[in-house]
Amino acid sequence: MSAEVADREALSCSRPCTPPQASWFEFLLDPSLLEQHLQGPHPDPSPVQLIVQFLEQASKPSVNEQNQVQPPADNRRNRTLKLMALKAAAHLTWDLKELEKGLTIPVLNMLLNELLCVSRVPPGVKHVDLDLSTLPPTTAMAVLVYNRWAIRTIVLSSFPEKQTKPGPHQLNMMSLVQQEKELTENILSVLREQATDSITVLEGALNIKKDFYIHTLRTLDLLAADPSTANGETESSTAGLRISADHLHCQVHYDLGGIYFQQGCSDPSVYEKAREHFRMARELLTKLDSSASLCCVDEQRLAGYWSACKTLTGASDPSESQHSPYGQISCFMRNHDYGALIEAFIRDNVTFILPNSFRHSIQLELLHKLQQGDRALEEVCHKLCVCNAVRDALEGGVLSVSFHQLLLKPSKNTISFLLEVCARSMDKEHSSETCKRKMALFIKTVCNRLEDVSLAFMVSSHKLFMELLQDEEKKILMEQMRKSSATVNLSAKPLPSFYDIPASASVNISQLEQQLILSLDPRHIRQILIELQGMAERPFWRVNSKWEVPVDYVNVILAIKDNLTRDLVYILMAKGLHCISIKDFAHARQLFTACLELVTEFSPKLRQVMLNELLLMEVRGHEAGAAEGNMERPPPDLVSRVRGYLEIRIHDLPLRQIVGEECVVFMLNWRENEYLTLQVPQSLVNSNPYIKLGQLIASTCKELPGPKESRRTAKELWEVVVQICSVSSQHKRSSDGRVSLLKQRESSLGILPRSKFMTFMKKLREPLVLTTLISLFVRLHNIVRDDIVNEVTAEHISIWPSSLANLQSVDVEAVVITLKELVNYALSLNPNNQSWLCTQADIYFVSSQYSAAMHYYLQAGTVCSDYFTKPVPPDVYTDQVLKRMIKCCSLLNCHTQVAVLCQFLREVDYMTAFKALQEQNSHDSMDSFYGYIWDVTILEYLTYIHHKRGEGDKRQVAIKAIGQTELNSSNPEEVLQLAAQKRKKKFLQALAKLYF
Repeated sequence: MSAEVADREALSCSRPCTPPQASWFEFLLDPSLLEQHLQGPHPDPSPVQLIVQFLEQASKPSVNEQNQVQPPADNRRNRTLKLMALKAAAHLTWDLKELEKGLTIPVLNMLLNELLCVSRVPPGVKHVDLDLSTLPPTTAMAVLVYNRWAIRTIVLSSFPEKQTKPGPHQLNMMSLVQQEKELTENILSVLREQATDSITVLEGALNIKKDFYIHTLRTLDLLAADPSTANGETESSTAGLRISADHLHCQVHYDLGGIYFQQGCSDPSVYEKAREHFRMARELLTKLDSSASLCCVDEQRLAGYWSACKTLTGASDPSESQHSPYGQISCFMRNHDYGALIEAFIRDNVTFILPNSFRHSIQLELLHKLQQGDRALEEVCHKLCVCNAVRDALEGGVLSVSFHQLLLKPSKNTISFLLEVCARSMDKEHSSETCKRKMALFIKTVCNRLEDVSLAFMVSSHKLFMELLQDEEKKILMEQMRKSSATVNLSAKPLPSFYDIPASASVNISQLEQQLILSLDPRHIRQILIELQGMAERPFWRVNSKWEVPVDYVNVILAIKDNLTRDLVYILMAKGLHCISIKDFAHARQLFTACLELVTEFSPKLRQVMLNELLLMEVRGHEAGAAEGNMERPPPDLVSRVRGYLEIRIHDLPLRQIVGEECVVFMLNWRENEYLTLQVPQSLVNSNPYIKLGQLIASTCKELPGPKESRRTAKELWEVVVQICSVSSQHKRSSDGRVSLLKQRESSLGILPRSKFMTFMKKLREPLVLTTLISLFVRLHNIVRDDIVNEVTAEHISIWPSSLANLQSVDVEAVVITLKELVNYALSLNPNNQSWLCTQADIYFVSSQYSAAMHYYLQAGTVCSDYFTKPVPPDVYTDQVLKRMIKCCSLLNCHTQVAVLCQFLREVDYMTAFKALQEQNSHDSMDSFYGYIWDVTILEYLTYIHHKRGEGDKRQVAIKAIGQTELNSSNPEEVLQLAAQKRKKKFLQALAKLYF
């Protein structure tokens, strides 16, 4: 046994020993370990991983004795964790590029907000209102880091990202992922709203010529040891990491250039600003040591931005044009020097400097000009096509379709130019054997594709043909050309138009099929199908897998016996439906009309099908116009045809539900409620759920506001929607006879799936219809949440039932999501609807998003008071709304705002106001709001409490406010009311600036 133990110990000693990964709590127990860990060669976990762990632990909610979830406690443990997260970021010298790579937006937002907090940035004051030149260096730098991150994040979020599909092991995390996605979107929304302020802050920083300082591990340690005594040292000009003005300006110019470049998509004039900032960044970058650890400007991306800005603004730089290939090409294009452009492309076939995608984009740009009528570019396009084909061949790529089309009937000059390009693209001294074989294969392909034997012999007599092809290859090609020359006159066929393809070649069918896919001309489609039917007998409606015809129609179309007619009907309908999906209604109408003429001759059933599809196209076309702002009523003929469809009674006619859905949406949007309620046949209501839903909505809207008896139709609509939002539980019986709940799934008893119901609602535009549906979901939301204190409000909510018989069957999450999506959609149509804004504010309030709730409460007041220049109607700012605004401000630690708002109530809430004013940790401007207080009792309390605390300056502000003559209690009531209204207006406008 002792020998075995010895062997085992020897074996274990011979294995490499991997040190265990450090855990976050080890650093919490001994904070001095952190710096030692970070100074290591490859710290594991890395600094960004530690930041995530520290902040995750610091932001965990706590649970009190009543088992209620509480916000994270502000205790020593959490403060230490946040400080260590800042120290890890300080170790990375606050390199935003590195932090953005490793941290999500919510985590980085939390980190930088902590930086603002420890750097003594005044809370409650907008950064744009701060004078950076008067702030301590570390404070000013924290503001700049935050605002640089803000605009960089806006730019980065605009880049497309590939969505990762969750695997089976990830499905349980989808709700967490969704929560993080929503949080990210909320942060991005705030950053986008504040983008103008961030740009102003950064542009202001460019005027500051002195050096800046940012926190290091040492300064953060000083703050942790004793914030009161360390404050002077950390804010002095010598503390922290020095960042030169040039260095900071370089980074700021780069970031400002990025945001202006992104904004240039909607305002091209902004590209000039972007170019100027990138120019300054490049100039400063040449002065700086690019190897310095603080240099975090992406030089490669900067070069790309600079090149793009010069192209977009048309600016020329002769010195750069001589050195940069891109600059040369851009110069040739601007000056229309196409000869030099072609020479540059030929030279690039040897050097391979320009990317192939860039070369093809130049060719496409000139081809677009040619199609617009510039016929002088035809030869240039042919030559560029040849140059790019040779480059494709040398890279081993696939030759383009445009080159194959060029070889169908080339001129002698074209072949001569092609051979010249091939010869000049071969560097005989340095070309590899691989390169020579690729060129030989290309020449061989050209010989095989040329049907004009004289042109083929022209290629075969060229020196490249003799030098590069092997003897056996040359012998086979020459034999093929001799055979072709004997029959060339028999197989030749004239080419009367662009679309005609030479006959008797195996490639002809594929060329015709390609034209069949591309064409939108019904006559041309028919002509191609006739030619294809003569070459091969097979179903050509299968040529393109993306041609899709609704399953309701497939059997009727495929039952057509004549192959040509069947293919033509199928293809015309598929192309027409595709055109509708991309809103190309002109081509859709042309294709459907041709199909209607065709089927009218032999099938009444298909004729009605095409009439229905034409109606759907007209309805969608009119609704698309209305969505873009054209609110003209539809022509009577279209309304009559929609009614005709809703009254259709043809037996055994295939009907698509989407046609009925669009017709119902059309009638609801144009307030045809009377017709939907009374004249739609019951058989159609029973067969199409959209028509039934439309009839119930129309009936409910028609009777609003109505007597209590009218709630019968509202109850029917309620029951239908509740069924849609219900889930069914699947049970499983175990071997011992017990029944357990296996899983829940969407109920199959609803007339529509939830997703289709949501899609239907998002097609509606009529305000009364949307208000009705919002009120329904608000009532349902309040019932399933069962929280009487935190109920959402809406118009007409009283018409719906106040209870549910089977509450457990309703999917609470589905109701909440549907309500949020519906209100967001309604506000996208009309962002000034006061009722919807109040509902949106309530939704944010009950979900504890208090800043967003304040935004919408204030917006609701804004739209009905002309930006608070008139009093807000009391039915908008009810006591309930005001109390919710007070609670929002309280939970946001804006306690002075709470005290001011307490005056707005019908009976001033002195208890809440006094309690708020006792709070010393207030995140608003405190005494700057005292001028908005008109209640003398509150002002007297303020004077007393500041005197008690020894706050002389603030006490003087309160005394000044109370001493204004218009607040004298001896004044007439009208004067006092006028003073109150004036202060209300100014206070609400000040709040709007803060929360908008």
